[in-house]
Amino acid sequence: MYLRAMYSRARAVQLLVTLVGVAACRSASVPITATPPKPHDGPDTAADVTRLADTYVSEFVARFPERAEGTGLATRHDRLSDNSLSALDEWHAREDELAQREEAIDAHAPLGRPEWITLGFLREALTASRGARVCRRELWPATHYFGWLDGFADLAASQPVGSEQARRDALSRFSMVARYLDTEVVNMREGVRLGFTTPRASVDRLTAQLDALLAKPVTTWPLFSPATRDGDTSFGRAFAELLDTQVAPAVRRYRDYLKDEYRARAREDLALSALPNGAACYRALYRLNTSLDRSPEEVVQIGERAVAQNTEAALAIGRVRLGAADLHSLVDKLEHAPHFASADEKLAFARATVDRAREAAPRAFLALPQADVHIEPYPAEIAAGMLDSYRGPTEGRSYGVYRINLLSFARDTPAGAEKVAFHETIPGHHLQNALASALPDGHPITKLVKVTAFMEGWARYAEGLAEELGLYTSDEARVSRRLWPARGMVVDPGLLLFGWSRERAAAYITEGGWPAATAESMVDRIGVRPAQLTAYDSGGLEIMALREEAERQLGPRFDLKRFHQAVLQHGAVTLPMLRELVEEWIQQER
Repeated sequence: MYLRAMYSRARAVQLLVTLVGVAACRSASVPITATPPKPHDGPDTAADVTRLADTYVSEFVARFPERAEGTGLATRHDRLSDNSLSALDEWHAREDELAQREEAIDAHAPLGRPEWITLGFLREALTASRGARVCRRELWPATHYFGWLDGFADLAASQPVGSEQARRDALSRFSMVARYLDTEVVNMREGVRLGFTTPRASVDRLTAQLDALLAKPVTTWPLFSPATRDGDTSFGRAFAELLDTQVAPAVRRYRDYLKDEYRARAREDLALSALPNGAACYRALYRLNTSLDRSPEEVVQIGERAVAQNTEAALAIGRVRLGAADLHSLVDKLEHAPHFASADEKLAFARATVDRAREAAPRAFLALPQADVHIEPYPAEIAAGMLDSYRGPTEGRSYGVYRINLLSFARDTPAGAEKVAFHETIPGHHLQNALASALPDGHPITKLVKVTAFMEGWARYAEGLAEELGLYTSDEARVSRRLWPARGMVVDPGLLLFGWSRERAAAYITEGGWPAATAESMVDRIGVRPAQLTAYDSGGLEIMALREEAERQLGPRFDLKRFHQAVLQHGAVTLPMLRELVEEWIQQER
């Protein structure tokens, strides 16, 4: 697997198809040229790199403790980040100092050495985060999609419990939520003054989520999770009182500000061009999410070529197997395929699908994750508008969680649900994330800094790999997984930069096999997570291109398991780093 609100500053460094007919991804990909490392310059380089990375990690974790909660790096569990603008300015100044020190390291270690990997992660964290400052995301943090509400719920679920110290830490940390939310309002007021606001549609969705939350007793809130899991009755009473007397009033103040003041000032236009420096912001966010420097025009061109080839591959199946003469009739057949009859049916189907993938994984991988993955519904108060997603293991949770939206069961199909399950769990996000978390020798920075294009690109690749493993159970599923890939590379910049209307964007998404209601949610997601949707296929196309290169050069000596090990063995690296590593692996295999 980068958010705003609770994770706003932290996610700034989380830097951040296949076989769609395999040929579609291969011919559509554009090679990524990586700069070769300089010669090793002496024995002190490794120590210099390690010391600087140590400094970055320790200072980042201290400033953004909740971000460390899911990485195994947390040293304290009793605080939240200071989300004030002054604190952010201080962090920016510190980033600049660290970047100067990084630039002073004249040499790189040899390709693939631990310090080479460490330096690559450190450089990407600093470069991408500093570049994204032009967006001023701290001034328009309100979002319905992976914002503070979902973020705090996930933090509550991973908060350590079970001891007196853990209980004190939990009470201390969640006593800071009120301050956090009040500071967000201060930041939004400054954003309004300077012309930076969230799209109104997202404000409306977030307000509805908050209304649903406030209508329930605090003991049913997702934030009550520490008390539910601890079992100490006095702690439960204290935690409920904290939520009732401090957090709930702050949530109401935040909600009232959105409804009474902010909504009228929020922008109706989803496009980033409506904001100061919008075009520069988009390019910076593309860089942050993908680790690549590409113009938006080039992103669209690559996407359009891949979409055309993917569509033809889908139609080749649809004409023969489903009797669909053209794309319109093919999408119509998907829309009228059997839907789930109940929430329980969707939940049971997801669990059975993941079980099949778990059993098949040894056929494609040398190493498999030790951590399990659980399938759980989203809490009802935040489920509206949410797409199924994955969260990795944390200190307070030894397993990954595949969260699914059961409110949408009536418009969801088994065909679409299979594709999403393979993307989010095995062989997708869960397998990649759990293996990366268990890497024994990497520097801690590899757990803190992760490139979105690698993570989402791997998950996109996994959708096709699942077909190779024989995991799809219907022709509709095989068509569905081909219709959507690469469309994000077109619709995202189209909507945010190139003047697409909301209606045009929704129609393009629906043409990719999504139901109309889901397409509307996707449009609003693009509005608050600019450029993130481009990361999936920027990465997926590159991974497939590297596989094709390996198959071509190695011929019958190509081993799929060893290729996957080469891709996954250093965590979520940048795409240029990945190309260097895989090309080196190919030479070693030869």
